[in-house]
Amino acid sequence: MTSMSATPGLEVRALSAGYPGRTVVRDAEFAVPAGRVAAIVGPNGCGKSTLLRTLARLHRPESGTVHADGADVWRMSRRQAARRIALLPQSPRAPEAVTVAGLVRYGRHPHQGLLRQWSREDEEAVRQALAATGTTELAAERLDRLSGGQRQRCWLAMVLAQHTPVVLLDEPTSALDLGHVVEVLELVREVAAAGRTVVMVQHDLAAAARYADTVIAMKDGRVIAEGAPRDTVDEALVKELYALDADILRAPGDASPVVVPRARGGN
Repeated sequence: MTSMSATPGLEVRALSAGYPGRTVVRDAEFAVPAGRVAAIVGPNGCGKSTLLRTLARLHRPESGTVHADGADVWRMSRRQAARRIALLPQSPRAPEAVTVAGLVRYGRHPHQGLLRQWSREDEEAVRQALAATGTTELAAERLDRLSGGQRQRCWLAMVLAQHTPVVLLDEPTSALDLGHVVEVLELVREVAAAGRTVVMVQHDLAAAARYADTVIAMKDGRVIAEGAPRDTVDEALVKELYALDADILRAPGDASPVVVPRARGGN
């Protein structure tokens, strides 16, 4: 995977967002440097997806700023923002019978225009994205005929082809079995290692602690904790987020936190 030059990454300052009569995200502040993975965690309904959509310029904030690669995304056009931030939603939909190569080409849409049509640069971006996600040999296959893990790698290839410095992923491992979860999260690490900033919503706290450089914990629309997993994920945080008693063990090798819920009622 071709490395990208160093960038400021993603900076969020005093960001609030919501819907008519209801604020969902309140005064969120955090920064994720280039080349790092951040995982947003928290209970259902705490504002994780609303926050991610606001970062991606799909949902207008009530206040605050979002800077990607050093520029305020709300002070630029939608097309300009799409060249800085790419979003993979939780349940993406593709046109019927689209091939993998056809899907990945959609990632180049922000780079097209009346005066700029498909180019060798676009073709190379697609080739690199397929290679980076291990989907080159699937290029001619129909997306709807692939396994869940294969499809998710293809969607990630489309996002990579967009060639943005910031990548947002909304629950990229939902509905995948353990083997495919590991496969996708290892790929996320490779994306960050190539110099991009990755921010993902992750329900699995243990997976977030293992694969993210930074955990951003949300409750009731607010960021209540932010930091390296080994410094942030503890019994008190699990209790506050999920009203759950748990033991925190350390994984062999990297000492990342492993959350072990305590049985309720006894044994």
